[in-house]
Amino acid sequence: MTFPDPQRLEAAYQTALAALLAERTPEGHWVGELSTSALSTATAVSALALVQKQLAPHNQHDALIAGGIAWLAAHQNDDGGWGDTVKSFSNISTSMLCRAAFHLTGTAGRYADNLRRVEDYLGERYGRTPEELAEAVRTRYGKDRTFSVPILTTCALAGLVSWQEVPPLPFELACFPQSWFRLLRLHVVSYALPALIGIGQAIYYHRPPRNPLTRLVRWAARRKSLRVLERIQPSSGGFLEAAPLTSFVTMSLASCGLANHVVARKGVEFLVNGVRPDGSWPIDSNLATWVTTLSLNALAGAGELERLDRIAEATAWLLRQQFKERHPYTGADPGGWGWTDLPGSVPDADDTAGAVLALGNLPITSDTKRAAMCAYHWLNRLKNSDSGWPTFCRGWGHLPFDRSGVDLTAHVLRALHVWHVLGNDLDPQGRSVWLEGDEIIGLDCDITHGTE
Repeated sequence: MTFPDPQRLEAAYQTALAALLAERTPEGHWVGELSTSALSTATAVSALALVQKQLAPHNQHDALIAGGIAWLAAHQNDDGGWGDTVKSFSNISTSMLCRAAFHLTGTAGRYADNLRRVEDYLGERYGRTPEELAEAVRTRYGKDRTFSVPILTTCALAGLVSWQEVPPLPFELACFPQSWFRLLRLHVVSYALPALIGIGQAIYYHRPPRNPLTRLVRWAARRKSLRVLERIQPSSGGFLEAAPLTSFVTMSLASCGLANHVVARKGVEFLVNGVRPDGSWPIDSNLATWVTTLSLNALAGAGELERLDRIAEATAWLLRQQFKERHPYTGADPGGWGWTDLPGSVPDADDTAGAVLALGNLPITSDTKRAAMCAYHWLNRLKNSDSGWPTFCRGWGHLPFDRSGVDLTAHVLRALHVWHVLGNDLDPQGRSVWLEGDEIIGLDCDITHGTE
């Protein structure tokens, strides 16, 4: 066996360390950038095109649409399809969305060769008729309509599949209290409430239900559910800070004649602000919180954290990202972290565990103890009844993102262990506690079994 040259290893390590430190912002954290995405680009130009058709002037987004379509044409895979990123294998979802984008933007004739190639890709693998392709999309996702319905809705708006192929979404359920959602057995995952409302209304508009009672209930729920959608939209306009979800909601509202609705206007603003210089869009704005916690934990693991300057600034920044109030979008209790410092972020198990691990590596203060103990409580309340952890919401266990995950559970257990060992902040009954000034406040959280 040949061992690497120690000097070369040391040189590589120092190069990587210097590069990591050089990426820090003046505020002491890291930002990072997500991959450019064909899926995001296709949905963004589709949304802008549909909005533009309704609002004057009718050419205000021509440059962005043309740039995005040109980028898609230049980054089509050799097999004729598109993948989620420029290095991803082709898949039916992104290929169907890119195909629809050429039609929705009125550029199908100009890019006829690209369309011929994607038609061949889809036809050889999934079928050539609209019915076969729609069935392939539904089969790909099964009972989970979080992705299949937005894809089929976009294709229906482009005239590529019939509205009869698009399963309805009961947007009227968004009018119920958030605490009821676990019991309503929705067909979308917990973070997709905007899609339930926006896309659900589009399907209702283009294909009203035959059942007169259902039709009446959905008609009556239109305005109230739109108020819910408006209330949960982040100040940036971007749901989850994600171009695809924001685009699906925006194009759906535009297709119903609501291109000038405040949610659609803010969605357009988010998309316009998120385009990259090459004409493409990323999946999400950034992963600043996640990248920062990974960087801090990596430096701690390498024994380099003590050499890091501006630790106080990094700590203060991380503490500021913890959610201090109930989240208006998912209804999550305060105490968790999301993946970014931008307003579209949503607290989740993975990012919260990463933040707690980072706090365990940073200097321990009353502020870090208080933040970590609140996160300790938050994570325990998130635990599913099978003793594992989901991504976002406890109890929505019938769809993938809301089921317990092995990797998520392992990450959370590591975080809980750090504070169980470090803190001596557990009372004899096994409840986590948190400091408020000089007072110890017990949080009703069983660290062994969680809470129901």
